[in-house]
Amino acid sequence: MQYISTRGGAGSLDFEDALFSGYATDGGLLMPETIPALDHVTLQKWSSFSYPELVKQLSSIFIPAELIPRADLNGLIDGAFRRFRHKEVVPLSRLKKDLNILELWHGATFAFKDLALSCTGQFLQYFLKKRKKHVTILVGTSGDTGSSAIESVRGERNMDIFVLLPHGLCSQEQELQMTTVTEENVHVFLADGNSDDIDEPIKELFADEAFARRHHLMSLNSVNWSRILVQMAHHFYAYFQCAPPIDAAPLPVVEIVVPTGGGGNLTAGLIAKKMGLPIELVAAVNSNDIVHRSVQQGDFSVARSRMATLASAMDIQEPYNMERIFWLLSGFDSSLVKRLMEEFYTTKKVKLPEKLQKALSEALRTGSFSDEDILQTMRSCWEENRYLLCPHSAVAVGYHYRHPPSPQLSRCCLAPASPVKFKDAVLKAGLTPEVAPEISALKKMETRSRPLSRDENWTDVLRQEIEAVTRQRSLVLN
Repeated sequence: MQYISTRGGAGSLDFEDALFSGYATDGGLLMPETIPALDHVTLQKWSSFSYPELVKQLSSIFIPAELIPRADLNGLIDGAFRRFRHKEVVPLSRLKKDLNILELWHGATFAFKDLALSCTGQFLQYFLKKRKKHVTILVGTSGDTGSSAIESVRGERNMDIFVLLPHGLCSQEQELQMTTVTEENVHVFLADGNSDDIDEPIKELFADEAFARRHHLMSLNSVNWSRILVQMAHHFYAYFQCAPPIDAAPLPVVEIVVPTGGGGNLTAGLIAKKMGLPIELVAAVNSNDIVHRSVQQGDFSVARSRMATLASAMDIQEPYNMERIFWLLSGFDSSLVKRLMEEFYTTKKVKLPEKLQKALSEALRTGSFSDEDILQTMRSCWEENRYLLCPHSAVAVGYHYRHPPSPQLSRCCLAPASPVKFKDAVLKAGLTPEVAPEISALKKMETRSRPLSRDENWTDVLRQEIEAVTRQRSLVLN
């Protein structure tokens, strides 16, 4: 299995090289050269598997045994899920009105990013120890990615992680999960900007090939293929948990509602569907609705103003994984994707070709939800089920309430984060927050971070900080 760029201008890479990459050298995103199809017999066999077993099966398809032998791969994945608080890793809650919620947030930071990043951290360590190599990880976060990435590598001597987050635009709990980590290999920057602003210096540093090569620069955002690979398991597990018996063909269809910001989970779902999983996908977004407008109108354009919402991790106006989605739905048309994405990053405004917009609208249903919609959904779910939602999960459940499924269709809503991380939103909904000791303890801990002001050149600051850390690491190693 080799990996190629969505823009067609980079050579193919194996899984190890893809894992240690950020953007492809031509600016595109890495995708598998081929997407294998699964037959009915395989899906039937997989239907009884646990979530970790599904991750192992999917990983074994996309990671050759020559790179990670199967016994080693299984051990890495078992190790990744050892810290999860629930024995099933991702339990399903079955509530009233045919509402099924797959809880993806039982990891160390109470967010779904822990699922993929815990595995990715294990894969990284496997190769780093074999190669005796050091890497520099560069991550921009709109809320949850940063803390999950930090947890996956904190304290590791062969990795330094630099995390940029928009100061004041994450929840207090999310920010503290990052700024209270004081291990020497963790470097957190509080930027005076939004989640799209912080992506710009990251792209610039990755585009500097000499710098990226010299410092072994890599990403743990869902730019990284490993994240997408593990997230595919959400969709398989959701399907098998919610589908009627799959004894005979044709297999029943399950609709999966995905609250989305950057589009990583959507990409994973579309790949799962191309592999033969009979799912329909819904992209549920907040008021920052570029994905919704792209699907409904072909309007892939940044809005005049980006809104700070209760579902802060989804406050994204430049969902970079749409590049992968365009590639998948255009029939792997790299030249088209290159043209569209270069135009988008230059003008921030693209009208999608009619054929691509039609393919998008056939592949995805969408819904956009305001803060008031989110609060009302949180209240309704509590009143009906005594079940507390985080604002991001409420975006998915809001779609369920707005568009009740037909009796013939099973549906699963993905819940990306725990409400314990969003006390202010829960209070705003007029509900009583749940308290997690791990979250409460953060407020008493020492914090460490570096502010990035508007009048600074963030790219230059990061470049200097990375170079300083590299020099220090070299002195220690030598």
